[in-house]
Amino acid sequence: MKSKIFTIVALAFVFLISTSVNETQTTQEFQAKAYYFSKSKMDLGNWGARLSEAQKKEVFARMKNRLEKGYVLSFNKEESVFTEEDQLDAISGATDSWGKNFAPGKQYKNVKTNTQLQQQEFYGKKFLVKDVLQPIEWSLESETKKIGNYSCFKATASIPTNDLTWYSFSWDKLRSSSASDSTEVKEVKMTQIEAWYAPQIPVRHGPLDYWGLPGLILEVSADNTTMLCSKIVLNPDEIIEFEAPSKGKEVSKNEYQNIITDKMKEFRNNRMRR
Repeated sequence: MKSKIFTIVALAFVFLISTSVNETQTTQEFQAKAYYFSKSKMDLGNWGARLSEAQKKEVFARMKNRLEKGYVLSFNKEESVFTEEDQLDAISGATDSWGKNFAPGKQYKNVKTNTQLQQQEFYGKKFLVKDVLQPIEWSLESETKKIGNYSCFKATASIPTNDLTWYSFSWDKLRSSSASDSTEVKEVKMTQIEAWYAPQIPVRHGPLDYWGLPGLILEVSADNTTMLCSKIVLNPDEIIEFEAPSKGKEVSKNEYQNIITDKMKEFRNNRMRR
């Protein structure tokens, strides 16, 4: 009962703010940019236990550009474009070309048409991943906190892990997939999501595949990664062009995941034969 009352109050609050925003934006379409940075924890496992503290620091330094990243989310009321900012390796000064094979590419989302287009490049071949937006059943909670100048509300959800990491690959995922093929009932691994959204910015956008809350998502934590908004620019001076990716072989998220999995199996088998 309390949850239902809170949801009604929150939605009413969003409606009032949205009305105010609409009234003050009669001269131009609402546009904005949100800047995010993400941090991931790396578990070195049993291999890491054999390393000295100096060696661990060196490993983390070399992995810094994979564990800490910057992103930009450009959006209006219906569309958003999400891109990663290029970062140089702290030691070599080069970009992480290998890691980009399994990183999210330029992403376009449209909450009105329920569509997502994402540009992916895998070992030199371009793909245009076209699918619906990730279905998320959010649970709106009463807990609040301030992020910058914005009062944010907490929301939680549980999403199949493969649905969140469809553009990436890990040998653990391959091993678990092979093991599940031999059983009748496949266990679906789930990832718990914690998000904080700002009703003061009444759009349903967020970084990566996250969306659907009654306010811009400013912080989201999933598994070992936290993504936090560091700056928001409302109605920037330059007009933002919301251009969806259009190049590459068109596939769905599941089809793309199968393509990179099959290719990595091929790499493994060729190396074993050598």
